[in-house]
Amino acid sequence: MDDIFYMKMALDLAAKGIGYTAPNPMVGAVVVKEGKVVGKGWHQYPGGPHAEVYALDDAGPHAKGADIYVTLEPCNHHGKTPPCTDKIIGSGIRRVVMAMEDPNPDVAGGGAQRLEQAGIEVVSGVCEIQARRLIEFFTKYVTTKRPFVILKLAATLDGRIAARSGDSKWVTSEASRRYVHELRHAADAIMVGANTIKTDDPQLTTRLEGKEGKNPKRIILDTNLSIPEDSKVLHNDSPSDTIIITGSSAPSGKRKQIEKTGVQIFEAKTIDHLIDLNDLMAQLGQMRITSLLIEGGSRVAASALKAGIVDKICFFYAPKILGGDDGVPMLRGPGPELMKQSIAVKDITVQWFDDDVMIEGYVIHSSGSA
Repeated sequence: MDDIFYMKMALDLAAKGIGYTAPNPMVGAVVVKEGKVVGKGWHQYPGGPHAEVYALDDAGPHAKGADIYVTLEPCNHHGKTPPCTDKIIGSGIRRVVMAMEDPNPDVAGGGAQRLEQAGIEVVSGVCEIQARRLIEFFTKYVTTKRPFVILKLAATLDGRIAARSGDSKWVTSEASRRYVHELRHAADAIMVGANTIKTDDPQLTTRLEGKEGKNPKRIILDTNLSIPEDSKVLHNDSPSDTIIITGSSAPSGKRKQIEKTGVQIFEAKTIDHLIDLNDLMAQLGQMRITSLLIEGGSRVAASALKAGIVDKICFFYAPKILGGDDGVPMLRGPGPELMKQSIAVKDITVQWFDDDVMIEGYVIHSSGSA
């Protein structure tokens, strides 16, 4: 029971790194001696000290003979920082309790093995489910070199994201919208289609209460480079990049004008005059984008599901009914002919934001994996 208690403390510390550690995982560590916490730490930024280093430095001489609880297997390789295993061994720690093995196939198991060879007891699997959920972005990226993709949609109870006029302000409550900004803060990049830019003219930035949020990279799918040159997203002072993905038919003159603003324009493969999203995910992975939040609109959402790139859904439903069939649907375009061909979702959880309900779950791909 104590192991679970202290590991949950380490997981809470790890969560402090949400939005700040990519492409590294979030990790927390707690040093405990004789039932007392003597050191705490978490990984705070890429290239910086790991959680174990902060926790052991915090513990100082009290680390000798103590236990350390860490949410991820300590590293045993030289990267931008020395191996954490050396730090642990040198500190005199007697027991290492870790939530999970490192998912990186190149290093998995090496840290635990090194510690055991040094005579340190190693326990693994404590709060493993929670730990895996916390670093799902990192795990997807390190095993596939592609970003973890979240599809967010906000709709009325009858499945409309906007009225027939295109008006969508606001479908959901302020509480729901605040949570969406938390999702933006956590993600490396946010992606929308050209129609969203034309209709809503969003800034695609992060606005959090009480703290400064991290702005994700802004990715706009615009096959024909049709968005207006005065769109807000092309003229904000955010330090994060704005990237427009186009096809080969994009007009070169307009491209040069937009690029003068500092916006990056990349050409991608197309399928039936639409951006090939599978090919794009490979490109984003090469850019070290570990996580992507898709926010709209209905055609982009449908295309993402059809392409099989979505890992998790966050669907918000507001207690409103438009009551017609002429509003904008959540997903637009042809669907399957048979119900058995529908996309299955597992591990469903439900959260309330005022009177809105958010359904979160993991997409089961045709291979059977989530």
